[in-house]
Amino acid sequence: MAFVLAVTTAAGHFQAGARHLDVPGYGWLVVAALPLLLARRFPLPVFLVTFGATLAYYWSDYPNGPALLLPTIALLVLTRRRGPLVAGITATATLLVAFAGYLIAGGAITFDARAGLLVAWLAAVLGIGTAVRNRSAAISAARERAAEHQYRMAEQERLRIAREVHDVVAHSLAMINVQAGVAAHVADRRPEQAVEALRAIKEASASALADLRATVAVLRSGQGLGPAPSLRRLDELLDHARAAGLTVRVHGSPGELPAPVDGAAYRILQESLTNVVRHAADPSEVDVSFGRSDGMFSLRVKDNGRNPGTPTPGNGLRGMSERAAALGGSVRAAPVDGGFEVRAELPVKEA
Repeated sequence: MAFVLAVTTAAGHFQAGARHLDVPGYGWLVVAALPLLLARRFPLPVFLVTFGATLAYYWSDYPNGPALLLPTIALLVLTRRRGPLVAGITATATLLVAFAGYLIAGGAITFDARAGLLVAWLAAVLGIGTAVRNRSAAISAARERAAEHQYRMAEQERLRIAREVHDVVAHSLAMINVQAGVAAHVADRRPEQAVEALRAIKEASASALADLRATVAVLRSGQGLGPAPSLRRLDELLDHARAAGLTVRVHGSPGELPAPVDGAAYRILQESLTNVVRHAADPSEVDVSFGRSDGMFSLRVKDNGRNPGTPTPGNGLRGMSERAAALGGSVRAAPVDGGFEVRAELPVKEA
């Protein structure tokens, strides 16, 4: 507004016959400019008021100046807020109404450079406003995509940590619970067996605490990696199941596996053995089988528990399915003849 007032005042000294700006003239320009303060909230009414006041000023005896800058700003805001279609229709209709009023007032129809400049002004303002609008929309869309991606990554990490903590705690507590029951049952009659059970409890709890400390350290620091489960620790895992009173037979060998497949297979096997200890009815034997065929690594865990029923989906089964699905594989858990079976199929790249 100050720029318009200053330039118009200076231009009045070089325009012969023009009326010098006085208090009403300055007030007229100020009235035309003030509605711009509300342009973001009311872009359409502000443009109409500003354009009308500016046009009326140009029809007066006051000197010409850059007052057209005021409706230009209003039209830019209108284009950005409401789009080029609404802005174009509004500006064109306003110009037509102004032209009709000019003819009714007795003006003559003339097509000179000023008409061409007015059309060029309208096209340029609409073009710039549309470009700014599209740029703002692209920036907003990019920010939304980045925020959505960050949210998905955080959600995936949260689920990964939840699976890790569940697998570690559930497996260890299941083994501790079984061994504690054994120790309590034979403490008076066979104290040496109770001592062995307590030692197994100590080992299981120490392993669980080590894994949990590593996971918590990663969460606190935000750096590094959590515990790295691997079938290289297969013997340790099977020893826990045997300590719970199960006879475990292993068929085949997992061999060398990619780290993601290796970790997922270990956790699936761990959860399967935990479920045998916790949920199977009087199991005594577990068969663990490894195999490969057509680029797929298979893991099968079968127990001989009595009268197995259809499993109720819980955190354990859900976690196994999520691990397999993340690698493009699958997990099936269902009753079979003579017990219950978990079968996992995970894709691997053959050498």
